[in-house]
Amino acid sequence: MRSRVIRLLLRKELLDVFRDRKAIIMLVLVPLLIYPLIFFGSFAVMTMIQSSMEKGEYKVIVDTEDDGALMKQIAAYNTKKASDDKKSDEKKSDDMASDNSSEDADIEQIEAVNLEKFLQDSDYKLTDDTLSTKLALVEDILQDEAADVYVMSEVDEDGRITYITKYVSSITDSDYAETIIKDILDDLSEVETKEAIEAAGLDADEITHPFGIKRQNIASTEQSAGSLLGMILPFMLVVSLLMGTMYPAIDTTAGEKERGTLETLLTLPIRNHEMILAKFLTVALMGIISALLNIVSMGFMIFYLVKLVQSEAASSLGFDLKNFNFASFLPASLVTILAIMAFSLFISAVTMCITALAKSYKEANNYITPLTLVVMLTGYIGFIPNIELTNRMAMIPVANICLLVKNLLLFKADLGPTAIVLLTNVMYAGLAIMLLSRIYDSESVLFDEGRGGLQLFEKRSNIVAGGTPTTGDAWFIVFFVMIIYLYAGSILQMNYGLTGIFASQLIVLLIPLIMVIYTKRSIKKTYSFKLAKLTSTLGSVLLFIGAFLMENILSTMLYQFFPEAFEDTNSGLLELLGGDNIWIAFLVVAVTPAICEEMMFRGFILSGFRSKYRKWTSIVLSAFIFGVYHTSLIRLVPTMMLGICFAMIVYYTGSIFPAMAMHCLNNSIAVVEMYNPGWLEDNFPLIFGANDSVIASVIIGAISVVITFAGVRVLQMTSRGRSKVDRK
Repeated sequence: MRSRVIRLLLRKELLDVFRDRKAIIMLVLVPLLIYPLIFFGSFAVMTMIQSSMEKGEYKVIVDTEDDGALMKQIAAYNTKKASDDKKSDEKKSDDMASDNSSEDADIEQIEAVNLEKFLQDSDYKLTDDTLSTKLALVEDILQDEAADVYVMSEVDEDGRITYITKYVSSITDSDYAETIIKDILDDLSEVETKEAIEAAGLDADEITHPFGIKRQNIASTEQSAGSLLGMILPFMLVVSLLMGTMYPAIDTTAGEKERGTLETLLTLPIRNHEMILAKFLTVALMGIISALLNIVSMGFMIFYLVKLVQSEAASSLGFDLKNFNFASFLPASLVTILAIMAFSLFISAVTMCITALAKSYKEANNYITPLTLVVMLTGYIGFIPNIELTNRMAMIPVANICLLVKNLLLFKADLGPTAIVLLTNVMYAGLAIMLLSRIYDSESVLFDEGRGGLQLFEKRSNIVAGGTPTTGDAWFIVFFVMIIYLYAGSILQMNYGLTGIFASQLIVLLIPLIMVIYTKRSIKKTYSFKLAKLTSTLGSVLLFIGAFLMENILSTMLYQFFPEAFEDTNSGLLELLGGDNIWIAFLVVAVTPAICEEMMFRGFILSGFRSKYRKWTSIVLSAFIFGVYHTSLIRLVPTMMLGICFAMIVYYTGSIFPAMAMHCLNNSIAVVEMYNPGWLEDNFPLIFGANDSVIASVIIGAISVVITFAGVRVLQMTSRGRSKVDRK
């Protein structure tokens, strides 16, 4: 790869980006001006509203039979409120206190009047004394905002009084006034409770407070600050990175198509991967710059908040600025920067893949909207309490970055999940770059009216029926189903257990099937619905046995290094299944995935890849996606090996049914081991007990190679009768 060419291309792309005013506005003005204005403006408005509500006056109609007890308590509240306001003013300014104290003392925040007096002073008239008529009139008064709250009482046979408050929650003054009345009623209840206890000759304080409570928050000042930042900062970072990469990605892909400069660029003596790398680095760099500017902007806002918390009113947040150690956040800041860089690589590659399919700036904006919604909604995960960064969550895009940054700010990030987050983002970025390179290698994708072979955006009337999905269709399903499965599938499994697992498998089955039907593809050819010959089935069995033995040896080796990861996976699945019905487990874990996953990965995706890619590229790529789909870094390679086996079976036999059968058999073995631990090892020690002996492992490995080779040869011989067109 020629570094000088890449540097020249990178310089060219950067100059193009910085000439775009829209990109500069989104890159500089939004983080440095818009966000602070939004923050300070909303903060000022909220402060003003809160202040006006605390200083406001509210009218309450009191219609109770309590000998004036509520009226007295309201008067006591008004007196205390005026006294508190006076003390607050004295702290601000002695001069202002002398001027305002007399005014505040005369103000009654709650103006309490009985119903008869209110009706005398208003135009509202009570036509009769029935309760229904009275309540209907009260509703009109409250809806007209002539009064804010109405309080009535009921007395039961034992003389116990019940207060009933009526208010309109959709009216701000009415809703706020009701909260004040509720506090006043709580105070009244406490006063009358003490009076009743003292009347009985007992110590009211000792009975109402039999023990004392002292709360001691042992969280450090840094932890308290990190807890607050951990909710806000991750969301702002992922959104700012998306916004920072979105417009450069559109400009370097769809923008060049619209300007007509892409054709000229492709005619230069440069290689496609050099051009792609330069564009990718440009977009990623813009994302990092945008994120850093956002951090500077948020740092300024945090500094402002720090100044605010010096006041007594904000001391409840747990900040002690005198002992605040900013250096303690240095390790978290360094890892956060690494996370920003990793996520920038991922989000840049994804946005470029999406925008590369568009022909114009406007069209690219439409394409990028779903990604924006997904990123923003996922970014809210940082606001949800008690969601931990587990190894599984560490593999979910966007969510993993948010949870990692949150954990870093809380000083509780573990090395394992942190490494998985960084590695998976880089890995996902690499996968997206592979897709991007395929897009730029295909003129049909770059310039075709069919939008890069993605039939979904074609008018259905223009689609010619028949054939198999295009490569664009396959990649679209890969990303779309993966996103839906990771988010919706996780929620379904956590909330609905067994039913959720079954529903998540239906996601994998139905979304590609719906696309096949919409794009008028041949279901038979797409899913290879064809009966296999007996010899082909025999070859499939031999190939599976060989691959299974290899996968078992590899899994056993990995188990020696990561035993907890394997045990946690099995115990978690067993818990979801209910743990006591092996037949239900067989249906959900063996049969359902064998049908649903095979139809997606060896049906839709493999047939889509085979329409453009070579044999082994299609097989290995579909197997790798199959491994990633299972969201287990430990099981990625073993699962990928089985995926290659199943893809080879479909390729050589032309039928998906043997692959389904082998998939079901593989998962059935896992179900047996899950419900009867040690049974397979006791009955088949040579195969499942190979971890106890190196010699046994070598023997099994040699046998697996021989069986695999035999299976491949049988499949190759039986497939010679099929035409080249059919195999392709």
